[in-house]
Amino acid sequence: MSDREEVRRRIIDATTRLLRDKGREGVTTRTVSGAAGVQAPTIYRLFNDMNGLLEAVAADGFARYLVQKHSQALSDDPVDDLRRGWDTHIGFGLENPAHYLLMYGQPTPGSRTRAAVQALARLRMLVERIAVAGLLAVGVEAAVSMVHAAGVGLTLNLIGTPPEERDPTLPDRLREAMIASITTAAPAGAPSAAQRAVALKAVLGEVADLYSPGERALLNELLDRVADHTPAR
Repeated sequence: MSDREEVRRRIIDATTRLLRDKGREGVTTRTVSGAAGVQAPTIYRLFNDMNGLLEAVAADGFARYLVQKHSQALSDDPVDDLRRGWDTHIGFGLENPAHYLLMYGQPTPGSRTRAAVQALARLRMLVERIAVAGLLAVGVEAAVSMVHAAGVGLTLNLIGTPPEERDPTLPDRLREAMIASITTAAPAGAPSAAQRAVALKAVLGEVADLYSPGERALLNELLDRVADHTPAR
């Protein structure tokens, strides 16, 4: 590690400790420079400004979050893997509320860190495994959006609720309600046309080079139409 990288790491670690111990209000140029043992100009030279520093700290928090998620070995039960991913997400937010608020508390349209994109990619992979197993009741993108919105919304709500007022059963109950809304039981007979369409779309990425962009767009549109179709009874 170069001297520059070592100093940058020290500043990020110091800011992380300040966030944990004193909250966002406790993070100032003066407190960070004192905790990291550097002069204030060093912070600006490495991060441009305090917003740049906080962005770096948020990215570092995302990276640790990804380490947690990637440390989970996948099982032969894709739905249970999604359950464990949900639990990891909620647990990380409650254990690191200041980091979580930096990451999710002030969303900006069209702006997402590389680590956030990787986290969503991980979630999408978990959902696609459910689709390939024929157990997804909605389209992959819809399921990803539902899980992400439910998980982030719940975590922000819990962070804003005093610990003694939190319902400890809420994360599990919402998790199971969310899973019930996007999954379906393994069919006793042949899977429905909608289930097969969802599963086929989930594996198209594995053979993407076989199709032109226009062909992929058409396939996606047709498969979405089948997946969203409810046959008349």
